[in-house]
Amino acid sequence: MYVTMRGAPSGDPSLHQGRTGKVAGTVLLLGVVSLLTDVSSESVSSVLPLYLTGALGLGPLAYGFIDGLYQGVSALVRILGGWASDRIDRPKWVAVAGYGLSAVARLALLPAGGLASVTAVITTDRLGKGLRTAPRDAMISASTEPAMLGRAFGVHRAMDTAGALIGPLIAFVILFWLPGSYTSVFVVSFVFALIGLAVLVLLVPDLRPRRAALGADQSIPTAGGSSPTWRLLVDPRLSRLLLVAGVLGLLTIGDGFLYLALQRRDDFATEFFPLLYVGTNAAYLALAVPLGRLADRVGRAKVFVGGHVALVAAYVAAGGPFTGITATIACLLLLGTFYASTDGLLAALAGRLVDLPMRTSGIATAQTVVAASRFASSLGFGLLWVWLGRSDALWVVAAALAAALALVARSVSRLDAGDRGVQAALL
Repeated sequence: MYVTMRGAPSGDPSLHQGRTGKVAGTVLLLGVVSLLTDVSSESVSSVLPLYLTGALGLGPLAYGFIDGLYQGVSALVRILGGWASDRIDRPKWVAVAGYGLSAVARLALLPAGGLASVTAVITTDRLGKGLRTAPRDAMISASTEPAMLGRAFGVHRAMDTAGALIGPLIAFVILFWLPGSYTSVFVVSFVFALIGLAVLVLLVPDLRPRRAALGADQSIPTAGGSSPTWRLLVDPRLSRLLLVAGVLGLLTIGDGFLYLALQRRDDFATEFFPLLYVGTNAAYLALAVPLGRLADRVGRAKVFVGGHVALVAAYVAAGGPFTGITATIACLLLLGTFYASTDGLLAALAGRLVDLPMRTSGIATAQTVVAASRFASSLGFGLLWVWLGRSDALWVVAAALAAALALVARSVSRLDAGDRGVQAALL
């Protein structure tokens, strides 16, 4: 039976390894796993738009479909991954299954040469991502004291983004020396994915958050099969966050579209395309920890929503009348600011707005809403590009996102108040 928990106990050090004021070792190890995995995934992501539209000859609408899958198909299993993690109380091994599935998908890119086969590979890869994300974030949350969650997620995302910075650089070097050799990029990607999986299996501790909590306080309930995940949807603490994240996610288009818009606007050589990802990830890397600390002080929801203001400006920089290197750099910096303000903070918010027995499911539910809404966003923007053209489509989405920010502004203070209330109960 599901029983509401007033606060997570603090008697077991495995729950909050960061009580000394330092980021927990588990967080750092998970950061290494994410770094290696992002070297793998981002080396592929940084060439995928060109590979699909150039080598395979797909148009904007078909690319929108693939990008939608890349953004949103993980929504199919995020809640399943969260539920399984809560049910068996072994988030590490659920994460291992997800990372392993993505590693296999990297290798499967080699023979894929058409829309159907690429779709199958991308679907497999994103299902793996959906399965692993919530359990990994739950391990970060379980090993960190509440007051340091923003910093912990910021450090993890900074390490994650370091990999996302290295991956496109590797792809750039490969394509610079071996023009058009996408298969070489795919092989290197698989090797890094395999190393990341090995680090997770061999070095990351097998945290069991519910068991550790029960050891300190026997009154804490279990997350048994009779605790339906749908209860989270009607929990007012989480439902408000789901509404805000879903509305904003519908107006968040994939990075690939922005980069294709910049490349077609300025017509620079295709081998430099991966460097666009480098610029965004460099900004993300520099800002992840400072913005995580800022979120801990002023409110995580405020920073989360504020990051979308930077996204509006990025759309304007990509679709506006300005051209050249200055406008391109501005777009990349703004996009990096958006990710640094939102990526880890969504999990940090969701993880503290629900009770411990359903924490992973709560994180997964929030991530599912965002992934599903971004799937719809990519499909819709592909249609807008075909119908209105690159620049006008970006202007329409920028205006719509600005209007949505005005609509959700009132919810921000309530989200932060709810987060602070749960933190107070936990401390």
